[in-house]
Amino acid sequence: MIKRAADAVCRIPGGSVVIASVDYVLNWGRASSLWPLTYGLACCAIEMMAAAASRYDLDRLGVILRSTPRQSDLMIVAGTVSKKMAPVLRQLYDQMPEPKYVLALGGCACAGGPFHDSYFTVQGVDEIVPVDIYVAGCPPRPEALIDGLVRLQERIHRQSIRDSA
Repeated sequence: MIKRAADAVCRIPGGSVVIASVDYVLNWGRASSLWPLTYGLACCAIEMMAAAASRYDLDRLGVILRSTPRQSDLMIVAGTVSKKMAPVLRQLYDQMPEPKYVLALGGCACAGGPFHDSYFTVQGVDEIVPVDIYVAGCPPRPEALIDGLVRLQERIHRQSIRDSA
């Protein structure tokens, strides 16, 4: 697999030709233009909004927040998921096109948080949808969200189209 763009260039007398694998090109496009569906339910959503604002600026990573599942390839679940909201979360996940990824933001989304022993809270989003990246904290800082997005981008770069077939 090609690691850097410089490894993909082959010099030929009179010009140059770029040679790259299909995996490299597709993964570069997927990782460089993540469009997350914002599913903010509690205080973690405020930190997600702060990460998208001018100080942290998610746009420089190619992350553009969306409000519709049909245009999203990443779902950021930020906050406490109640059992009443669980079917809605699953329906939105099912409406997203493939390939799709889920990032659990905050202690409540990861494992129930301070509501871990209550009757109305889902004990982690992974009970409803498959989670790719967990970002811990209560609430997590915007830097932690950015770190989670960078880890997801690295994971996307390691994928192969042979795995999805």
